[in-house]
Amino acid sequence: MPTVPHIVIENLTVQYRVKDNAVLALEDVSIGVPPRSFVSIVGPSGCGKTTLLKVLSGVLKATRGRVLIDGRPIEKSDLSGKIGHIFQRPLLLPWRTALGNVLLTTEIARKEISKRDRVAEARRWLSLTGLGGFEDRLPHELSGGMQQRVSLCRALAFRPPILLMDEPFAALDEITREAMQEELLRLWSATESTVIFVTHSISEAVLLSERVIVMTARPGRVDEIIDVPFSRPRGEELRGSARFTELVQHVRHKLRGVPAELREAS
Repeated sequence: MPTVPHIVIENLTVQYRVKDNAVLALEDVSIGVPPRSFVSIVGPSGCGKTTLLKVLSGVLKATRGRVLIDGRPIEKSDLSGKIGHIFQRPLLLPWRTALGNVLLTTEIARKEISKRDRVAEARRWLSLTGLGGFEDRLPHELSGGMQQRVSLCRALAFRPPILLMDEPFAALDEITREAMQEELLRLWSATESTVIFVTHSISEAVLLSERVIVMTARPGRVDEIIDVPFSRPRGEELRGSARFTELVQHVRHKLRGVPAELREAS
């Protein structure tokens, strides 16, 4: 029996106004996201990727169409404690330590758990990301990669059913970015979260995801939905494989509008 999608986006259109101009950000977007899957969205700048995340988080309303979470329209769903966010910048509270920042979400969303247990779990997440011993450091005392690790721990600590990630590794150098990609896969495998991941990096999308959504230029439409065939776990050996390179090239050609006959010839 096929998996029932956890998130269903049906004919979603979003239009908003900027000063006196109407901007059509998304048009007739339909996507199904199965439970506990990892889906990446790639597309040109301005194609509505972040707009889509805002609709999924309930911040922005659809002009037409709808979003269902577990069969309920998003505007009628209680999203409290269900959605975690990770952004391009860590957005850590500067006066809180690494441990204090991780505890922030659990203080709000997991009040039924004792403080001692919340602290123990926050320390466990920090340890899993290699930040054991840095629990009492303030954000300015941590490198960019370490700050993003804290942000990742903060989002995962309250175990959100849905995790929305908006270019979380874009500001990192290439070596740190690749390390964080593998870190994310390792941590995600220990959760039940459904991840929707926005990125401009094609190789990142292919490495991380079961499914890659390729968007057109604005207004953003779904150009192609690509199922990624690689088994898990995934790591460094996959990046260098011919099949990985071929799939990355296929997505790149789609984004550049290379005709199918030329893609096949190359």
